[in-house]
Amino acid sequence: MKNPLRTFLADLGAPLARDPAARGRLDVLLSYPGFHAITAHRLIHALYRTGLPLLPRFLAHINRFITGIEIHPAARIGSGLFIDHGMGVVIGETSEIGEGVTLYQGVTLGGVSLQHGKRHPTLRDRVTVGVNAAVLGAITVGENSRVGAGSVVVKDVPANATVVGIPARVVLQDGRPVHGVSTRPQVDMPDPNAQLISDLSGRVEELERRLTELTRMNVPKAI
Repeated sequence: MKNPLRTFLADLGAPLARDPAARGRLDVLLSYPGFHAITAHRLIHALYRTGLPLLPRFLAHINRFITGIEIHPAARIGSGLFIDHGMGVVIGETSEIGEGVTLYQGVTLGGVSLQHGKRHPTLRDRVTVGVNAAVLGAITVGENSRVGAGSVVVKDVPANATVVGIPARVVLQDGRPVHGVSTRPQVDMPDPNAQLISDLSGRVEELERRLTELTRMNVPKAI
């Protein structure tokens, strides 16, 4: 069993190591909702593991109300988790998070199945998940991997990879670009309105051409 004091100190030190805005341990203790949420969760999780009914879920609800971060009491979380800002973060029931993980605001570790059992993701050590990203299903994100902001991950991610997009795909592996994939930190999404306007423009040009031809055919010849 891990030492609770070491886990607490690792959680406390995570913002200091990964957030330039942190101004010391007292600052983290007083004003970091991510730290408050994870500290409360560790106590709630301990109660959950005793089999105590209802109370852990109720306390988790209060934790969510205070911090804006929703963590199911059953979620298993390693030491040194840093939830930056944290508003809107959701960590589902069967989620497993390794050590030294970083989650930014709006991240969802969600399920895609209504079946019982493992249905939420596993994040290995030192994973970083960007703003408003969603990692969905019983998938695994490997060690040291990074998920780009706004991405939706629905398949396993190898270790030491960077994934972006909807659905997310690997753009960097072991620090090197993946062949044939752009490394730009954005996703080029099709614009249906632009395509419609282009089609209509082509149709108008064709109608104008035909109208011109008909007009020429009907013009009376000069006597």
